[in-house]
Amino acid sequence: MLYFIAIVAPDKVNRQVLQWKQYMLQQFNCQVALKSPAHITLVPPFSMRQEREEELVSILKTIHFEPFPIHLKNFDAFTPRVIFVHVEPSPTLEALKTAIENALAGFPIKKEERPFHPHVTIANRDLEKKDFPAAWDHFSNIHYEAVFEANNISLLRHNGVQWEIA
Repeated sequence: MLYFIAIVAPDKVNRQVLQWKQYMLQQFNCQVALKSPAHITLVPPFSMRQEREEELVSILKTIHFEPFPIHLKNFDAFTPRVIFVHVEPSPTLEALKTAIENALAGFPIKKEERPFHPHVTIANRDLEKKDFPAAWDHFSNIHYEAVFEANNISLLRHNGVQWEIA
């Protein structure tokens, strides 16, 4: 079974992000990002036997943190395939990611080698390189700002079609 751990955005942010994902579907046939709710990934997808899910959830419940604000501002990209809503850097968010990785040392998760770059994906691996300039031109001209409170972490499970909150 495939899993990942994230902060799932509240409904209002998710609805807005869904509109942008729908735009990417209509204009560029990008479907992959539509398979999950708007979120900030803390632990990227990993494979694990479903029998361990309850144990994993129990450990995640022991990770306590004070709610903190997440600031979303405009767009950014990992050229030439990924467009996302930019998440303002936050030492609290970084510390939460590290705490989760440390708590899950006995699980088959992979600590990222790259620096943590939190974001909310609009389009990713199915955005064709040739379409990136037009898509980026569209999003780079949109001004967006939102703030929401991060007050829990979610375990997401792939059901064979899309990601759902476990």
